[in-house]
Amino acid sequence: MPVRVAASQFFSGADVAANLERCVAEMDRADSLGVELLVLPENANRVRDYASREACFAFAENLDGAFVSGVRSHAAALGMHVVVNVDVRGASSPDVFITSLLIDDRGEIVGTHRKHVLWDYEYTLFTPCDRPFEVFDTSLGRIGMIVCADGIVPEAARCVALLGAQIICNSLNSRGPDEMRVHEPLRAMENGCYMIAANTVGGPPDGWPWTGGSQVIGPDGTVLAQASETEEQLVMADIDPSCADAKPFAFAARRPELYGVLRAPIDSVPAAAMYGAVDAAVAPRPMRAAIAQVSWYHNDDWTLGRAQLQISYAARRGAHVAVLPELFCFRRGTVEADPTGAALRSDHVLAVLRQAALESRVHVIASLVARSNRGLHHRAVLIGDDGALVGVYDKTHLSDTESTWATPGDRFTVCDARIGRVGLMIGDEVWIPEVARCLALLGAEVIAHPCDWDRWQARDLAATERTEENRVHLLSCARTDNIARIGSQATIADRFQPGQPIALMRYPTALTTRTGFEEQLVVDLDLNDAHSKMMGWHLDPLATRTPHLYGPMTDASSTGQPDRVGVPARQVV
Repeated sequence: MPVRVAASQFFSGADVAANLERCVAEMDRADSLGVELLVLPENANRVRDYASREACFAFAENLDGAFVSGVRSHAAALGMHVVVNVDVRGASSPDVFITSLLIDDRGEIVGTHRKHVLWDYEYTLFTPCDRPFEVFDTSLGRIGMIVCADGIVPEAARCVALLGAQIICNSLNSRGPDEMRVHEPLRAMENGCYMIAANTVGGPPDGWPWTGGSQVIGPDGTVLAQASETEEQLVMADIDPSCADAKPFAFAARRPELYGVLRAPIDSVPAAAMYGAVDAAVAPRPMRAAIAQVSWYHNDDWTLGRAQLQISYAARRGAHVAVLPELFCFRRGTVEADPTGAALRSDHVLAVLRQAALESRVHVIASLVARSNRGLHHRAVLIGDDGALVGVYDKTHLSDTESTWATPGDRFTVCDARIGRVGLMIGDEVWIPEVARCLALLGAEVIAHPCDWDRWQARDLAATERTEENRVHLLSCARTDNIARIGSQATIADRFQPGQPIALMRYPTALTTRTGFEEQLVVDLDLNDAHSKMMGWHLDPLATRTPHLYGPMTDASSTGQPDRVGVPARQVV
């Protein structure tokens, strides 16, 4: 049954009573339009002009205070569901939690969510949440909540989706343009949930403005409604929550049994040595990488010859490594039609690539078909500059098409090569946040990604996010005939620096190629940038994780279906 939902964006000042009046006015406006669920921005109760944690506590709200009570009573009067975000006092000073309240059409608080991941300065004022994620059954559907920076990392939205959420309500107080451009649509797409995101907008004319851009997004990433980035506005859409029960590849193809590192204690994973900032005096660790965009054209031998030329050209340009596209040496459809023949062909191609790597003294990464005693695999290989195999990765998350011929791998691969620690990922695994997350926690400095883009969002959203949320370099080399008709991309793990614009603290630099023909992009990386995990002065998106709360991500019985709502998480060892 359709549900009319809305997101309202405005700026809350220091007058709490006036802010309550504004929230009530937005509720009235939404009600006049037939809205049944309204999401309001983060800290709707009061602007954060606090000088200390103690001042924050003094100005924060209680759940039985006038502001919350006013919103509740008006929700009951209108018969409307409302999500409002309030800075709420903890049991004792100076603890304050950034808290979203789900208020039903009777004015009852049916659920709360305390923000888990705080945005930079917030760590100096607020206490991050340490409670398990929850999803709440309502007459409108199953609702989960996240708050702003919770969406910068993959775990929060993933956990509430795995617990059965159909709708994710996201209250924001963000100055980052990456919210509406990357986080919000991608979290909807990779979890197959509706996202209702309400951001603050504007602010004092002499201040850094909040970026608005509030959205209602469908489970497939379609933006159903979007607000201005500069004006106060209410946007709405009609949704069918049951559409969120059919899950996309990024959700359905998960392999929880492989994600044990996500639940490992924070300081026990290889990435623990990379937390925090890198001293500016540390000498650079350069890697020059070539994205060698070439794929099947004319005939098999011609194609292989072009790849050899790309490798030698990369060497002449001083590259340490060349990355080739997904199954570059096969005409589209060949592998599915004759996988055994493709494996035989791959044996020859691998021998040629090893010789080319040796002759050019450059590392090579490619995607091929391989045989083992378990069957055929879609395999990524890292060949050393001496022609030896440094590492292999058998794709662990198979598409429906690949499942007709390939056997999935059973582990992730991070190669400790002379050029650095290289993680391997293949194709549409870029859609599955657990893959890059596990590689980053296993210590990858660079992720090499032979790919074949299926839509533009795979590059501009998913690949960008994998670098942003993990602070690791990502080298995505795409087939020239990919159906998205877009080029390859190198996404750079930019190091946080004082004075950096807020957008660049979070939104990584991306260098792209054109598509449809051979091209080679050479990029100079500093591997130490992948050891600088800070996204600001206080936020490290790896070190601030809460692994003990990620049970739904490693629980093989978590499916995102309604019978999972409220079921306690268990650890899979």
